[in-house]
Amino acid sequence: MNLRIIYLTACASLIALIFLGIAWELRLAPLRPGGSALVFKILPLLLPLFGILHGKRYTYKWASLLILIYFAEGTVRATTEQGMGQWLAIAEVILSGAFFVSAVAYVRKTRAQ
Repeated sequence: MNLRIIYLTACASLIALIFLGIAWELRLAPLRPGGSALVFKILPLLLPLFGILHGKRYTYKWASLLILIYFAEGTVRATTEQGMGQWLAIAEVILSGAFFVSAVAYVRKTRAQ
């Protein structure tokens, strides 16, 4: 697979996951009307954003481990919630899975031979 496509997939899925988390907890399906403090769950996703956008291999390595927390949360919420919350959780699983696969592929493609 082309390195540019892998890079763009990682960037797009991370950014989409950040926006999904904000929209989910503030507007689309918050736990409490008017918004939820769970919106702060996206803060750890901001930590690797700069390194991912700049193609830093080390950031891809540790961010691939960080994203598994969001994959697990999405899996749990997809099986325990109904309605809009369930669909948003499925989207979180898809986006975090796409980021994980692209981050691992990026690390493998950029390793020294």
